[in-house]
Amino acid sequence: MNRKLIRTTLAEVKEREYHAQQARRVVHEPPPPPPQQHHHQQPAQPKKKIPPEQTNAESFYYKKQMDAHTPMVLVLQDNEVLHGTIEWYDKNSIKLHRQEGPNLLVLKHNIKYLYKDEKEVKGGKHGKDYREKPDFEEGDFDEDDD
Repeated sequence: MNRKLIRTTLAEVKEREYHAQQARRVVHEPPPPPPQQHHHQQPAQPKKKIPPEQTNAESFYYKKQMDAHTPMVLVLQDNEVLHGTIEWYDKNSIKLHRQEGPNLLVLKHNIKYLYKDEKEVKGGKHGKDYREKPDFEEGDFDEDDD
């Protein structure tokens, strides 16, 4: 049995959400406003917009890292560190492709946090990892070296 992984684009997800919002507006008409009291009149404040239920930021981030094959570091709840690239993801898990060792299916609730593996990113933002060693030696900024 062959199964094909279907990846939706961000545009498709936004379009689906837009249609769902339109459907909710048609079904739920707003209730009539409550009668105003005249003795405590305050200036009308604009009603705050309700934030969307889902922003799709997580999906966008995972898709971007998958497409670029960005080396990632996953830190688990027990502080175990895993290195690899994200091969695919779903609602509850991430498949991590690793060079050293087998690929792993990691459940999202076991991940404490994740970040880009700067040591593995080739030609990164500055071309090297600044966490290793600074370009200056201790005492380079002493004021008595005038």
